[in-house]
Order: sequence, then structure tokens, then C-alpha cells
Amino acid sequence: MNRNDITEKIITVKVAKGIQWADVAKKVGLSKEWTTAACLGQMTLDDKQAKIVGKIFGLTPEEQKWLQVVPYKGSLPTPVPADPLIYRWYEVVSVYGSTIKELIHEEFGDGIMSAIDFSMDIQRQADPKGDRVNVVLSGKFLPYKTY
Repeated sequence: MNRNDITEKIITVKVAKGIQWADVAKKVGLSKEWTTAACLGQMTLDDKQAKIVGKIFGLTPEEQKWLQVVPYKGSLPTPVPADPLIYRWYEVVSVYGSTIKELIHEEFGDGIMSAIDFSMDIQRQADPKGDRVNVVLSGKFLPYKTY
């Protein structure tokens, strides 16, 4: 048994029972984005969170312990995935990455946006021409230090 086995079990139970990530997040008490990432094996749950997720997905105590192990982050199987939705995120970075970098450096200076001190919000935005996906990424700015 490993973390990937637990992730697969969670996904299987989610599909079989028609569970929604937002409902899981409400029970855990965290955002749907972070909770989904945790259930997909990308974040570490504490004991209390693991027990809640375990109850929802019918996980054994041993399986719940796997949710508390720091995961190997980066779940994508290839450098550029073939999945169309994920591929489009690569396209966004490929097309707009240098613009994002330039504008962040112009506004903040030489540094990076943290993916550790980070939050994300994904919402449906109604539009008469077709609903839009509104994604807000918020990461702490970390300047490079001189020494």
C-alpha cells in the first residue's frame, strides 16, 4: 500500500457515491481547492483532517495514516500532459509566462511568487456568451536576497 493507492481509492469512492469536493471541504473545514489537492495526494493532512476524510471515503486507520505522510509533490505523469484542460494551463504559461514574470518583477522587484504560502480560488462566472472559469492565484512574494 502507498499514497497513490489511497488516492485511487478516494477517487473510486467519490465516483461511486457521487461525492462533491466542495462537500468534503466543508466537512474538513478548509477550501475546496486545498482539500481536493490533499485528497488527490498533493498535500499533507493532520490527524483530525485524515479522520474526517477517512470517514467520508471509508478509509481504514492505516489508510488514514498515509494521508498524513508528506507526499512527493507533482502528480502529473509527463512533462506536458495530454489532458486538454491541464495542457491549456501549460499553454497559458507558455504564452503569458514571460509577461507574468515581467509584470511581477516590475511591480515587486527580483523574486518569485510562493507556491507554499499560496491560495487558490476557482469559481464559475456567469456570462451570456458562455460561462467562464475564474481562477485567482495568490502567492506571497519572496524577494531574492543579496549576501
